[in-house]
Amino acid sequence: MNPRLFPDRKISVAFSLLALIGGALVIFTFLGDGTTKLVCSGSFDNFQSRDAPMQLRAILHYATSKTVPQQSLAEINISFNVLKSISPCNFLVFGLGHDSLMWATFNPGGVTLFLEEDPKWVHTVLKDAPDLKAAHVKYRTQLSQADELMRTYRSEPECSPAKSYIRGNTRCKLALTGLPDAVYDREWDMIMIDAPRGYFAEAPGRMGAIYSAAVMARNRRKGGVTHVFLHDVDRKVEKAYAEEFLCRKNLKDGSGRLWHFEIPPAGNVTDGKGDVSFC
Repeated sequence: MNPRLFPDRKISVAFSLLALIGGALVIFTFLGDGTTKLVCSGSFDNFQSRDAPMQLRAILHYATSKTVPQQSLAEINISFNVLKSISPCNFLVFGLGHDSLMWATFNPGGVTLFLEEDPKWVHTVLKDAPDLKAAHVKYRTQLSQADELMRTYRSEPECSPAKSYIRGNTRCKLALTGLPDAVYDREWDMIMIDAPRGYFAEAPGRMGAIYSAAVMARNRRKGGVTHVFLHDVDRKVEKAYAEEFLCRKNLKDGSGRLWHFEIPPAGNVTDGKGDVSFC
């Protein structure tokens, strides 16, 4: 078997990314107001002068870099297809990485904000991509607490679905209270959870990110659903918390290690016992 006949996965993914970004550049430049918008609203009037340079820089970056995003092409395509339909929109991403420039270029004219636990990594990424909007955040949980938090959150009234809120909710350990005001002040049309780290006991884990994304989506006042994407669902904690707070009934699509949920506002649905439930 001649290995040269089978292109390296990184090369294949890199070329695919270039095709996606190039396709997005063409679509968003020439379709303009003819692009279908399912949820978000916005204008493409300033796209060519403001956003095209970032997309061109992204093409240059991925054409010359040996590092590619951790998500597979099939996983990326799920989020990309949603962004094609609703961009420009508000896109919140837990995690800052090798795919951040790609996600920002897929949402021209919209707001894409990245949340990262490592301040040194924020500096490193922004040095090469200064146009990205990123913030350092601190988490108050550890992965080792995941089982206990799942067992006990129901006994804390401030965690209950009927009363759930994020900003200032210090009594609910799952609520992310240390986020920038920009997160709380905006309703997010898409939320990608690919961080914080969740693969060793002392890591923050993604319990709070999943819970908080569910609360944000349920508290939505605008019409339509909130698209929530969760990566690494092959891991125990991610899968358990997704099924508890994001809900199987809201699972729209998935590929590899990525699940895509469409979460509607909470409404007045009850569990038959007088208490509003997450699922």
